[in-house]
Amino acid sequence: MNIKLTTKVFGAIAAAFLLSTTSNAATCGKITIADMNWASASFMAHVDKAILEGMGCEVELVAGSTMPTWTSMNEKGEPDVAPELWVNTVGADLLDSAVAAGRMYIGNAAPVEGLGEGWWITPYTQDANPELTTVEAVIARPDLFPDKEDPSKGFFMGCPAGWGCQLSSQSLFKAHGMAEKGWILGDPGTSAGLNGSIAKASEQGENWFGYYWSPTTFLAKYDLRPVDLGPFAGTENWDCVILGADNCADPQPSGWTVSRVNTMLSENFSYHGPTEANAYFAARVYPFSVLNSILVWSDENQATGSDSATHFLANHGDTWKAWVDADVAAEVEAAL
Repeated sequence: MNIKLTTKVFGAIAAAFLLSTTSNAATCGKITIADMNWASASFMAHVDKAILEGMGCEVELVAGSTMPTWTSMNEKGEPDVAPELWVNTVGADLLDSAVAAGRMYIGNAAPVEGLGEGWWITPYTQDANPELTTVEAVIARPDLFPDKEDPSKGFFMGCPAGWGCQLSSQSLFKAHGMAEKGWILGDPGTSAGLNGSIAKASEQGENWFGYYWSPTTFLAKYDLRPVDLGPFAGTENWDCVILGADNCADPQPSGWTVSRVNTMLSENFSYHGPTEANAYFAARVYPFSVLNSILVWSDENQATGSDSATHFLANHGDTWKAWVDADVAAEVEAAL
């Protein structure tokens, strides 16, 4: 064997590989992703990081939450990616105006299946009473959800003070005449109080009825069942509903307004990022059952967003490999 020749050949191959990798990173550039402060969004951010790094991008995660991330993207064009932006919180008109002006772009209009807000009951409650699928049916049975202080009344768990859902739930409580039908509207005080009420009821086998949203760890862990609130009664009615019972004189029963959640991309990334990255975001849709299983695993293992992303990439290749080309999938797997 000609050792000098072999060394030169391997050196040339290594140099070519390094040049290719460097070129890919240079083409992609540095990408910033919002690592938002709830479990599903942080998990998604770390998955995006791993996938983009598999494309040769240099990726930095930056701390974020809905309003600060939205404001920064709108005014400064950064971060480049917000994996799970709840549009209803931002305001659909504001976001749509920013998109129309070209300040940001919708990378995926529905990155998660089965998400939304509404009223839910514990699964064993519905299993024992299969007719409890609609809000009318549940409201007709206050005896199944007795208030601790006044068992003659049914107890509905509302939202913490300061949350938009508190006002909406107040209005819908009023719209359905629940007080007159023997119900009390409860206030959990805090997010922890809301979660605690679900955990306590579930662990003690007690019936629970109240507000929650998806995707969330608690909803997945305790398998809460949605209550059909009926058809959406129109924007004009909902604009009144969100004002709260004290400021909405005549709210009508209604299904919850559709929850818009988008993956948002900065103008710079949408125009100058690699085509395959834009294609990835457009294809990246998490099945409801898969995301719920990840959130439960994360909670049970006290996992970080990074831990959860690694678990997902290692165990759900049938889901994520459909979002990327085979060569990118191979790079991601090699990095694991």
